[in-house]
Amino acid sequence: MTTMTSSRPFTLGAVAYDPKVVTIWEGFRSWFATRDFAFDYVLYSNYEAQAEAHLAGHVDVTWDSPLAWVRTRRLAAAAGREARAIAMRDTDQDLTSVILVRTLSEIAEVDDLSGRVIATGALDSPQATLLPLAYLAGLGLDPRDAFTLRRFDVMVNKHGDHVGGERDAVKALIAGDADAACVIDGNQLAFAKEGTIETGSVRVLARTAAYDHCTMTVLDDVDDQVADRFTELLLSMSYDDPEVRPLLQLEGLREWRPGRTSGYQQLEAAVDRLGFYGADGSILIEGYPG
Repeated sequence: MTTMTSSRPFTLGAVAYDPKVVTIWEGFRSWFATRDFAFDYVLYSNYEAQAEAHLAGHVDVTWDSPLAWVRTRRLAAAAGREARAIAMRDTDQDLTSVILVRTLSEIAEVDDLSGRVIATGALDSPQATLLPLAYLAGLGLDPRDAFTLRRFDVMVNKHGDHVGGERDAVKALIAGDADAACVIDGNQLAFAKEGTIETGSVRVLARTAAYDHCTMTVLDDVDDQVADRFTELLLSMSYDDPEVRPLLQLEGLREWRPGRTSGYQQLEAAVDRLGFYGADGSILIEGYPG
């Protein structure tokens, strides 16, 4: 379908998980304007509202977390429509989550986590909760009864697009208040660099399979020519361009790449295993303020 036509600028929906989001998209809007492309953005307080607004036609493209991609795809399919991933950052591809333990811990393998305390990020964090918990469940450690879950619900509804819950989980591990902590691999490195994790204090017990993170999403009522131009411009952004480099640095990438969906199967399975969303995109998880 290519039925959406409008005199409005090509409008992106994004979640305001940090004040820098305004700086990023204001900068992008100015950059697009110099290339004769009318672009604007709308900020949402949470990804659930953003996904529903996208289906309602309030925006043309959404900057989706991986969990938001899963819900948008499911909502679209339930409505007889199709979602398409058109672009993502180089830093969104082939990531893993790790389960950390203290270096001197007696925990030697995943089975040793039975009966222990495991710290995670927020309820809706793909990288620090859903993916590692589904990974453990697949190895026979059901999160409902195999261990004690200590979850750090920082900025719920933001889908883990921050480091607060993961940092708190690691602090609990280091303090001895948890026996293991779940984080995305990049944050393990960041926490070591900032000093939250002292050199030699923790080790990786287990690692999930690789997965992808955020994506630009369009639905099948978008004007394909406009969406293609938007994608073309994104992919043309150069890290060597002094005008655009600060924006790319704020957004955490060196280059935009074509979107792909092959890296979301693991999260789709985790969402089903843990009962987070229904097949139609409905919110099933108890206590979630969606």
